[in-house]
Amino acid sequence: MTRVADRFTNGFDAEVVRAWIADDPDQQTATSLEHILAEAEAGDAAAVADLEDRFSGPLVFGTAGLRGEIAAGPNRMNRAVVIRAAAGLAAFLAETVGEGFRVVIGCDARYKSAEFAADTAAVVTAAGGVAIQLPEQLPTPLLAFALSHLEADAGVMVTASHNPPADNGYKVYLGKRPLQAIGSEADAEAGAGAQIVSPADALIAEKIAAVESVASAPRAESGWEHLDESIVEDYLSRIDDLGVRAEADLSIVLTSLHGVGAGVAEAALTRTGFTNLHPVASQQAPDPEFPTVSFPNPEEAGALDESYALAREIGAELIIANDPDADRFSAAIPDASAAVGYRQLTGDEVGLLLGEDAATRLAAGTHHATGTEAPVFANSIVSSRGLAAAAASHGFTAVNTLTGFKWISRVAGLVFGYEEALGYCIDPAAVRDKDGISTAVTFASLASRLKSEGSSIEAELDRIRNRDGYFATAPLSFRLDDVSLIATAMAKLRENPPATLAGSPVVEVHDLSAGYEGLPPTDGILLLSESNSRVIVRPSGTEPKLKCYLEVVADPSELQAAADADARAAASAGVRLSTTSASASLKPALTERLASISTELKAFFGL
Repeated sequence: MTRVADRFTNGFDAEVVRAWIADDPDQQTATSLEHILAEAEAGDAAAVADLEDRFSGPLVFGTAGLRGEIAAGPNRMNRAVVIRAAAGLAAFLAETVGEGFRVVIGCDARYKSAEFAADTAAVVTAAGGVAIQLPEQLPTPLLAFALSHLEADAGVMVTASHNPPADNGYKVYLGKRPLQAIGSEADAEAGAGAQIVSPADALIAEKIAAVESVASAPRAESGWEHLDESIVEDYLSRIDDLGVRAEADLSIVLTSLHGVGAGVAEAALTRTGFTNLHPVASQQAPDPEFPTVSFPNPEEAGALDESYALAREIGAELIIANDPDADRFSAAIPDASAAVGYRQLTGDEVGLLLGEDAATRLAAGTHHATGTEAPVFANSIVSSRGLAAAAASHGFTAVNTLTGFKWISRVAGLVFGYEEALGYCIDPAAVRDKDGISTAVTFASLASRLKSEGSSIEAELDRIRNRDGYFATAPLSFRLDDVSLIATAMAKLRENPPATLAGSPVVEVHDLSAGYEGLPPTDGILLLSESNSRVIVRPSGTEPKLKCYLEVVADPSELQAAADADARAAASAGVRLSTTSASASLKPALTERLASISTELKAFFGL
C-alpha cells in the first residue's frame, strides 16, 4: 500500500488520505477522517488545511517518545500511530536483545490510554517479546520502578502527563541489555531504567519508519502478562526503605488533579505515619476531562484553587499536589500575606529544601544512600544554582545537566536530582525518573521534622539563604499557536541579544546549541550579567511554548545588610520586630529585579 506515514504531498492528495483510512484499525478515527475528506473534496478550505496539517509528516518520535493531540492521521496520537511505534520498538528490541525481550507497559487514565497500552502489548507479544502490563492505571514513577525492579528490557508509559485533555503520549524507557548492544558498558549502567536518549531514539525511530502499515504489524489476541497488585506493594515498600517518617502531626491537603496518583500517594503517606490527610474530593478520581482546572498542571494559575479552599477550611499546614501521572510534585505552605492564605513554593525552592535535607542526612549517615562512594547532586541547567551552593556547604559535588530526567538520572553517583519544573528524583537507585510520590513523602517528613524542632519551611529557607546566598528565580513562558514564532524568537536572540538585564550589563552570552561546560548541544541561549543575574531561553520540548528561566542572586552579606536596615528602620519608628528575616528583607528588591527582567524580555520578543 502507499507509504502514508512518511510525509503528505504538497497540495491536497485524497488518495494518501484514503490509504490511511483503509489501514486505520480504529473505526472512530477512520470515520472522522472520512468526514473531513468529504468536506475537503467538496472544496472546504478549512478541511483541506486540516488534512494538510494531519498529514504534514509523521508524529516525530524522539527522546520524549511521542506526544500530541488525540485525533486521526499520521501527525496525531491514535491507534495507527501507536501500533507503528510499538512495532518499531519491538523490532529494535528483537535486534538488540533477541527473542524473549521483556517490556513493561503502563498507562494513565487519559482518553485512549488503555487502548494504546493494549495495542502495545499485542504488538510486543506477536513480535516474540514478553509484554507485562501493570495491573491498573498507575503513576509514571511506578512504571519506571517496575522496569528496574523486574529487570525488563524496556518500559512504555502511555501518558501526556500534565498536557491538556485532548493530548496523549508514549514514553519509552530502556533497560540494560539493549543499551549494552548499542553503546558502552558505562552508558548502559548509567542509562538502565531511564528514558531514552540518543542514539536509541534515532534507532527506534528508524525502525518505526520502516513499518509499512498497521496491517503489516502483527498483533496477538492474547498471551501477555498482567501484574497483580504486589508491584504496588513492592513500590510502597521501597518508599518505606527511604527511612523517612512523620515526626510531628501535620494536617495535609492532597490533590491528584484528576489523575492516577491519589491512591498510591495517600497509601505512601499513611504508611509513613501521616494520618491527618485531607484529599480534595472533587479532584481525586481519575477523569480525562480534568473538569475543575483549565490545565492539569500544578504550575498553571488556578490549578490549586480547590486545594486552597479546602486548606483554609481545615487550617492545613501543608498542601501537596501531584500532576495527573504523579511524576511531578508541588507544595504550598501557609502565608498570611497571600490573598489565598497560602504560598506555592517554586520548583527551585522545593529542590533546594530537598537537596539540603539529603545533604544533611548524608553527612549524618542517616540517608538511605549513605555509603555511596562519591555522592553527587544534580539539577538541570535551567534550574537554580542554589543547589550547588547548598551541596558545597556540606562538602558534596553538584553538577548541571540538560533539561529532563533522561539526563539527570544518568549522573554517576546521583543521590538527589531535580529540575525547576516540579520534578524530583529522590531514589535514583529504584526510580530513574522524577517521582512525585516519593517526593511527597520525603517533603512531608521534612516539614514534620521542622515543626517538631519549632521551625518551619519558610524559616529553613531563610537559614539556607543566610548561609549560601539568596537565589531567586522566576519562570516566563509564551504559549504560541504558531510554532514558527518560536524559531523566529530564538533567531532574534542569537543575532542581537539584550545588552542589559535589569540595568546590569550582560557580560556573557552562550549559545547552548554549541555545547556549554561539557554538556551536549541543545537549543537554548544563556545570558549572564555583571551582577550574576542569569537568563536561559529555550523552546519547550513538549508544548508550543518559548520558555525563559530567570535568576537573580544576593550573597549573604547583602542579606544581612538588608535585615540590619530593616531592624534600624523599625527601631527608629519605635516598632519592635518579632523576628528579622533576611530573606523577607531582601525579597522585594529581588522580586523587583526579576519583574524588570521579565518586562525587558517581553518587550524584546514583542510577545
